[in-house]
Amino acid sequence: MATPAGLLRPVCVLYRADRVKRPCTALPVRAVGTDDGWCDAPFHPSYNRFVRHPFPASAERLWRQDRAYDLCVVLDFNVWPRAQGRSSAIFLHLAHENDRPTAGCIAMRRTHLEQLLGILRPGWGILVA
Repeated sequence: MATPAGLLRPVCVLYRADRVKRPCTALPVRAVGTDDGWCDAPFHPSYNRFVRHPFPASAERLWRQDRAYDLCVVLDFNVWPRAQGRSSAIFLHLAHENDRPTAGCIAMRRTHLEQLLGILRPGWGILVA
């Protein structure tokens, strides 16, 4: 329930094309669909990876009713290599209403995240202390 400390590098940017325009960034970009998910089942072979719903194991939906994942950066925590159960779905995403805390992600207001995406480059990192 806390953001992992360390240097977290952006992998790609996800966005909901029905709610926000394609982000202007040098990072790889992917529009999410209604069936897109992220596996959070620690012992599944797809742990901490993109998946499609319906999915046979636990997987977070990337197409959400709240606006948190309307614009979202997948960070490389526990991506290469993966350690089962270490943590999954550590994202940089939009802040929740009333700036309520995340479950381990980094959250920013939309204008700030859009500005950051404009300068982030592949291979760069975000230092979390």
